[in-house]
Amino acid sequence: MWDFETDAEYQAKLDWADTFVREEIEPLRLILDNPFDVNDPYRNALIKPLQAKVREQGLWATHLPPELGGLGHGQVKLALLNEILGRAANAPMIFGCMAPDTGNAEIIAHYGTDEHKRKYLQPLLDGEIFSCFSMTEPQGGSDPLEFTCKATLDGDAWVIEGEKWFSSMAKHAAFFIAMVVTDPDDKPYRRHTMLIVPSDTPGIEIIRNVGIGGWGERTDPKAEHAHIRYNKVRVPVANMLGTRGGAFVVAQTRLGGGRIHHAMRTVGMAQNALDMMMQRAVSRKTRGRPLSDMQMVQEMVADSWLELEQFRLLLMRTAWRIDKFNDYNKVRADISAVKVGMTGVLKRIADRALQVHGSFGVSDEAPFVHMILNAYHVGLADGPTELHKSTLARLLLRQVTPCETTFPDYTRSIRLEKAHEKYGAVMREHGRQ
Repeated sequence: MWDFETDAEYQAKLDWADTFVREEIEPLRLILDNPFDVNDPYRNALIKPLQAKVREQGLWATHLPPELGGLGHGQVKLALLNEILGRAANAPMIFGCMAPDTGNAEIIAHYGTDEHKRKYLQPLLDGEIFSCFSMTEPQGGSDPLEFTCKATLDGDAWVIEGEKWFSSMAKHAAFFIAMVVTDPDDKPYRRHTMLIVPSDTPGIEIIRNVGIGGWGERTDPKAEHAHIRYNKVRVPVANMLGTRGGAFVVAQTRLGGGRIHHAMRTVGMAQNALDMMMQRAVSRKTRGRPLSDMQMVQEMVADSWLELEQFRLLLMRTAWRIDKFNDYNKVRADISAVKVGMTGVLKRIADRALQVHGSFGVSDEAPFVHMILNAYHVGLADGPTELHKSTLARLLLRQVTPCETTFPDYTRSIRLEKAHEKYGAVMREHGRQ
């Protein structure tokens, strides 16, 4: 049975969240430079009361199963909520579902020991600490087969040496989850292991923190992406997540969900851009007429709405399939398609919104340049768009049976011959053959 409605009880929660994000969370971006310093009294005075309101509504960390303090909401419900959270940068943190913490929590929940869960997972779920996923490297990007950061076994400890790049949230994190080479001579996808690395471990060197160009430079508090050097960093063997050489399996636990959650929030950001574009169109005049009367502006609005609605339907179908199968491997093609689509949708809609706003649109009084940069950012995060296009194509082509004859079976003459075979008797009876 097909159904495009949200049940009334959850819709009421979504309505509350929409008002809450617009009225109480969106203003924070203007008055709070560093929302991640958990030791800052000013930050806590602003953030903690809002987190308490979310908890009261039962919307805290709803992606988690009940045994971990969440509601176990499936991806369809998460999509509806995350679309709202996509309007404001700090909203995921206030709702207990911020990246990379959500993915890291999933990893520890699946592969961590009881001690890991007590020491790292529970404080993470309570919003008391932040974490970092330390995977990509300066020379290898996101391709693990090019990684050189290694860990060697020394008694009861792993010793990590090498560099990592764009390790988001490292300067605020209480711990890192690092993907390192432990078995360089094994099969390509059995060479890496995941390790928990407490941030106060001796030998961790943050070479520098970088921001996204024009959006949080390295001296800015928003410069959240670290270039890290591990100088013979020792961590206990017990800090291993999953099996030795099993990092790829562990990584898929977080990356599949992370990709679709990025897309969910991207829908909210794109919708925000469209809303502003339309408001500008009906509010401003040129040559004595509203912008909304101009055909080119109408085309921008129509194209943006169509693209966003088409993408939203693709996303919701993918979320539904994840809930149905409960297996990311069965929906890899869908997730790759969503990952590919979200970048272009946000980029194009934000670009049109900027154009409709004119010089105001390119200024720092408007959010459109930030949105366009974010479109490039999400196009690279969790694997570049080009990689996901290739993945999608390969998975689709794998389902197709090759033609063994010279001409394919959809050739007109072959189809006509088959039609004669099937309906020959009727054709002869009516003198058509």
